[in-house]
Amino acid sequence: MKDHKGHEDREGREGHEDREGREDHEDREVHAAGATRPGRGKATSWGVAAWASGVGILLVAMPLAARGRLPDRLATHWGAASAPDGSLPLWAAAALPAVAWALLVSAVALASRRGSGVRGWAGATLLSVGVGLTGAQAVIVRANLDRSDWHQARSATLWFVVVIAGAVTAALIGVLLDRRATASAPPTPLTPGDPALEIPEGERFVWLSRVTNPWFQLSAAAGGLVAVAGALAGAAGLVGNPWPLIAPFAFVSVGMTAFSTVRARVTERGLEVGFGPLGWPTRRWAVGDIESARVERRTPAQVGGWGYRLNGLGTTVMLRAGDCLVVRARGKDFAVSVDDAGRAAALLNSSRVRT
Repeated sequence: MKDHKGHEDREGREGHEDREGREDHEDREVHAAGATRPGRGKATSWGVAAWASGVGILLVAMPLAARGRLPDRLATHWGAASAPDGSLPLWAAAALPAVAWALLVSAVALASRRGSGVRGWAGATLLSVGVGLTGAQAVIVRANLDRSDWHQARSATLWFVVVIAGAVTAALIGVLLDRRATASAPPTPLTPGDPALEIPEGERFVWLSRVTNPWFQLSAAAGGLVAVAGALAGAAGLVGNPWPLIAPFAFVSVGMTAFSTVRARVTERGLEVGFGPLGWPTRRWAVGDIESARVERRTPAQVGGWGYRLNGLGTTVMLRAGDCLVVRARGKDFAVSVDDAGRAAALLNSSRVRT
């Protein structure tokens, strides 16, 4: 009985130690690859919802806004001779694309929840189809504008070619954005420490951290939708000069997008900080130029607000309050608000000592 009990005790201790070892190994792998803010998934969901809603609204609003200048039926299909050979009532031309879009969004959302393997193409699908549908709707409205009968609609072949090219470009952008968002560093078994970590001679490492500000993303999406609406209204002939509406909101959208996301990358060569969902533009510091690296808690009030700030503390990229990675190079400080900043600082200091 004693031997049997002792055997059970040894098995229990060994199983507990094995579980602890696996958990510790998993923890080291997660920390070695860097960190990502948990709010990133929610921000992405809000961005998709804003895009889906904006496209649906534009599909219905464009023909209804011009209904006083459109015939009762709209030409919606053109034959080989560039002459219209198909039409729909005004209400159907407005409703059917929106219904098709709603069904697509629902199908993509359902598929994304059931299998993580489809998420890679979900963004590309929604981007490309959204661009294609809204562009095609603008072309149809423009072709029928100020015509008394749909048979008199203008030729739209060239414009449809432009729309297809835009949809393909949007799909490529969606794929590129997904690859940037899901890129991760290969896990390296590093141990958290003080300002420096012991790195074996000749061993290479990669540390990544990515932070997204959801409010910047929502502002960028809102500005982009207004700019797109202005561009489509101009393409459809609803407004004479759409640029006063397009230019300021496009500028806001691009600016907010550029500073909505920041991605920091530390290797034995130094530090790279990329801005925006594509990680461009990028600032780089060679490890030989870095005088020191540290962690410092900063708030928007201390640095003068959100985004890219310049003040007495140096340069700060502020997307969320809290710990920042601060590097001093050529006598100037640069700080970026990223998670796991302590590990990044330790790796930079260790690499600086080795060179």
